[in-house]
Amino acid sequence: MEKRIPVIAVFDIGKTNKKLLVFDADYNVLKEEVTCFDEIADDDGFACENIDALATWILWEFEQLKRSEKFQLKAVNFSTYGASLVYVNHKGERVGYLYNYLKPYPPELLDRFLASKGGIARFAEDTSSPVMGHLNAGLQLYWLKHHKAELFNNVATALHLPQYLSFLITGQRRAELTSLGCHSVMWDFDKMNYHSWLQEEGLPTRLARVTKGSEVIKCSNEFTGEEISVGTGLHDSSAAVNPYLIRFTDPFMILSTGTWVICMNPFNSELPGSKELEKGCLSYLTYQGAPIKTTMLFAGNDHDQQVKRITQYFAINEAYLKSMVYNAGIIEQLQNREVLRDLKFAEAGLETATTPCRFHSRDLSSFNSPEQAYHQLLIDLVVQQKASADMVLQNSEIDNIYVDGGFCKNKIYMQLLANTFSTKNVFATSMTQGTALGAALAIHNSWNKGQLPESLISLKRWIADQDSLVTR
Repeated sequence: MEKRIPVIAVFDIGKTNKKLLVFDADYNVLKEEVTCFDEIADDDGFACENIDALATWILWEFEQLKRSEKFQLKAVNFSTYGASLVYVNHKGERVGYLYNYLKPYPPELLDRFLASKGGIARFAEDTSSPVMGHLNAGLQLYWLKHHKAELFNNVATALHLPQYLSFLITGQRRAELTSLGCHSVMWDFDKMNYHSWLQEEGLPTRLARVTKGSEVIKCSNEFTGEEISVGTGLHDSSAAVNPYLIRFTDPFMILSTGTWVICMNPFNSELPGSKELEKGCLSYLTYQGAPIKTTMLFAGNDHDQQVKRITQYFAINEAYLKSMVYNAGIIEQLQNREVLRDLKFAEAGLETATTPCRFHSRDLSSFNSPEQAYHQLLIDLVVQQKASADMVLQNSEIDNIYVDGGFCKNKIYMQLLANTFSTKNVFATSMTQGTALGAALAIHNSWNKGQLPESLISLKRWIADQDSLVTR
């Protein structure tokens, strides 16, 4: 039999796509499986993750890897979307549903809660997180206690989704820093522990012991007798930071783009003030527990909604818009018309993390072509992005901005970003499965004796178009 290849497997779970990535010791991808599951309805009729299907798929894939004649499974880890709790009873059985973080939060319940905590501004500042209803995992648990008491009484432990997936394999109940630092309102960033409000509400008995994201649990492969290091799992946006921290030593900011654009400055540990929190600024935690000043902007979702509006109005295909290249002439026409008003709008218009950009209220009949409309959409998004990013750039010396995710492939967006941050070095980055890679790197030392390769990330620098810069 051929010698088996030592590997680490990472289950990278997005809202839509569920991936299994198998990396060798040099972090080359040897295997990739992608699947997705139709959502189901929760007990209120709201769409949610089919956690049964997800768990069954993960356990089946894990079983195949343990039996593999090609791979020697040395380690497993998990990265998933955040703000999602799975509830288990004393026997380890699931209770209720994996409720969707987009589920509307009862206004009267939120008002009552905030009134008991000194109001929204104080609570947000105390927890270093905007108050966003079910997007705050701690408020999900509070909601379950008050709206579904029968279910709540059967809950022994509330596990964040990455830690639940680890629990499926290890049977160990853990909490982990990146999930707790992900706008959960469960963490006290000053005391670096669970927040005192949880104690006031009688919730700590249903919470797990906190571990760093580098910790593993050793399990045995019953088919080979070999040891497998199983990570506790990471929040996906936080996992995506790891390759950058390992690869680069000079200070940098990351713009991680997708449905949400997450802007992270690992070299700024300042906790956000109340005004910043209102505008989508918060603190994340690295897998080692260091605070990262961060902003969230629902820009990817905003982009996709407005693209539909443009394509319908001009009767064109979405693919045509997304294949467009930067046109300096169009930018000049649009800037001459109203850029100064747009810049003022950016200062006043970034009200929350989900505030739509200016394009949302624009009259499409004012544009001569879909090209002009799409350029204006991206101008509006980048103007708003600058207002968001400036909050994490404050009081830190950053020369480099690294952009990953969907927008880094958009030539108009990247050029506008380079123009807007003309005094910085703006790079589009490319790496193999960055979120999964970050989860793998977090437990590197538990299974891999080799040195980390230097070629984890490739870069393309975007140079500012000097003719399109706006002088203010």
